[in-house]
Amino acid sequence: MKLGSIHRTFLSLLPHLQSVVLLFFRITCGWSFFLTGKGKLVNLERTTKFFASLSLPAPHAHAVLVGSLEMIGGLMLVSGLFSRAISLPLAGTMVVAYLTAHRDEAFLSISDFTDQAPYSFLMATLFLFAFGAGRFSVDHFLQPRIAKFFSTSNIKS
Repeated sequence: MKLGSIHRTFLSLLPHLQSVVLLFFRITCGWSFFLTGKGKLVNLERTTKFFASLSLPAPHAHAVLVGSLEMIGGLMLVSGLFSRAISLPLAGTMVVAYLTAHRDEAFLSISDFTDQAPYSFLMATLFLFAFGAGRFSVDHFLQPRIAKFFSTSNIKS
């Protein structure tokens, strides 16, 4: 009987624990993206040369685009602002990283794929896309307001 009570209490706390875990996950992932993007922009000439060595078209423009996306997207993840939406372009940059910078090493085996730098970032963005930002986020605060804005009563024919 006492064990059942403990189990019910544990289950009632899980939704709160999930949001705390998502908060810490989002902050660490977002901050890592921010720092990576900042590194690309602070060292723009080096990043441009690296992108050129990968035969990317318009390497300077891509360096600015990717660095900015990672910085801004990282801050959006930290705050939990449009987390699912920003996860997709961030995941896209990781796919491009696999197909360009890591193409020679990443596709030899599963362990080679998971050992590459983009792996953690790619999995994090897919995780956040699937599960969202959690309760402790700007998304959670805005959700009822966005739903109200897009309700059928606000749409005029």
